[in-house]
Amino acid sequence: MPWSQGERQGFDRLSPNGSGNQQMTFKTLDNMGDISGKRVLVREDLNVPMKDGVVTDDTRLRATTDTINQLADRGAKVFVLAHFGRPKGQVVADMSLKMVAEPLAQVLGRPVAFLDDCQGDAMAAATQAAANGTVTVLENTRFHGGEEKNDAALTAEMAKLGDLYVNDAFSAAHRAHASTEGLAHALPPFAGRAMEAELVALEKALGTPEKPVAAVVGGAKVSTKLDVLKHLVARVDHLIIGGGMANTFLAARDVDVGKSLCEHDLKATALEILDAADAAGCTVHLPYDVVVAKEFAANPASLRTCNVHEVAADEMILDVGPAAVEALADALKTCRTLVWNGPMGAFETPPFDTATVALARTAAALTQSGTLVSVAGGGDTVAALNHAGVAGDFTFVSTAGGAFLEWMEGRELPGVAALQTA
Repeated sequence: MPWSQGERQGFDRLSPNGSGNQQMTFKTLDNMGDISGKRVLVREDLNVPMKDGVVTDDTRLRATTDTINQLADRGAKVFVLAHFGRPKGQVVADMSLKMVAEPLAQVLGRPVAFLDDCQGDAMAAATQAAANGTVTVLENTRFHGGEEKNDAALTAEMAKLGDLYVNDAFSAAHRAHASTEGLAHALPPFAGRAMEAELVALEKALGTPEKPVAAVVGGAKVSTKLDVLKHLVARVDHLIIGGGMANTFLAARDVDVGKSLCEHDLKATALEILDAADAAGCTVHLPYDVVVAKEFAANPASLRTCNVHEVAADEMILDVGPAAVEALADALKTCRTLVWNGPMGAFETPPFDTATVALARTAAALTQSGTLVSVAGGGDTVAALNHAGVAGDFTFVSTAGGAFLEWMEGRELPGVAALQTA
């Protein structure tokens, strides 16, 4: 997503974890000066899904285009660092990034070369010999055991390949690896366009947001998002809980949820979160009408909508009901900022996608009308918004999974913190 000059200037005052407490300053591509002939190591996320040697989703490749093309157009020698799969420090043929070079070239609209390593003297000589304005993919960083250990020796060998370092992979920023954190200390570091856009959006969502702020948190289990929920209740005005985790909160309030997915052992934790929300003045929204069925299947015969207190012992809650969705939409209309992670129901199976689609479309409409800044992230969330046909209508949609969640937890992301300048 393009950002205005004012937004880019605002990027220089970002906090890495949305806390708004620690001021950090970053350099972007705008601060690089004359880079003609310079070797630029660019950390990207090329860990794309493939089947039979064909990329099945090129979203991550398309996210690289602004950074790589702008650097190459300015005469830099661009060398792309990335990981692929989990080779655990071994050379694994079917995890070679060589197979990604041509799909990347098609997305960039320019040739992409390949080098079969990402460190050492031989590769350093090859990078020196490259022509200005060219793009080259380096071999999988995880073929080296020192990558995930953030090994100083490997970092030094990687640094021989470049003059400048650009981190453009927010999705890997929660890992302190040699190519995501170490290199930022070995070479002058800069944030790429995708990283820049991500951080500007996250700062708007939770760092210094315009209030009131709403958060939608869904998904199957409370246990996977405990830290997210604990962090958010002190930062947002409205916390909307959906998915299977809503059942755990309902059960904590002594609602019989039948045979719904529910973590009954987390009752005390759920009550602690609700108490913390009350103390912080955060309104927690739980569904009061729900869509239930006796079996989890598409359009089951036992499908019905009922009050949460009317769920039978042999029924399971699979979506939020229409009355609750309407009330949630009304709540969103009072807000200026929204952060969203996780679906409201079992959206992959109709008709249990109804609440997610309806609320997503409300958020998208408010965003397009200019009254709401909406930031969403996480794999299921992206899929749900695409399913609703509104991913392009949100202010920003992050494709990062673990990094987005850790940011929502308020944790420092090593790959972001390492971009701090003195």
